[in-house]
Amino acid sequence: MNLEERMMELESRQAFQDDTIQALNDVLVTQQRALERMQLQMAALIKRQDEMGGQGGFEEDAPPPHY
Repeated sequence: MNLEERMMELESRQAFQDDTIQALNDVLVTQQRALERMQLQMAALIKRQDEMGGQGGFEEDAPPPHY
């Protein structure tokens, strides 16, 4: 393999790797956005639960209804 063929092979590999890295980055950004959205939802649920306090209808130490 001569120098020109090796250079073309390396450039081809680099282009493929650049595409792969970009695709992985896109997936990572999408997952990060989803994670941030879920964290906000979880914080809202925790806040809502704290605001409701003991309004769940069951006492914490009460046995389940089937006992």
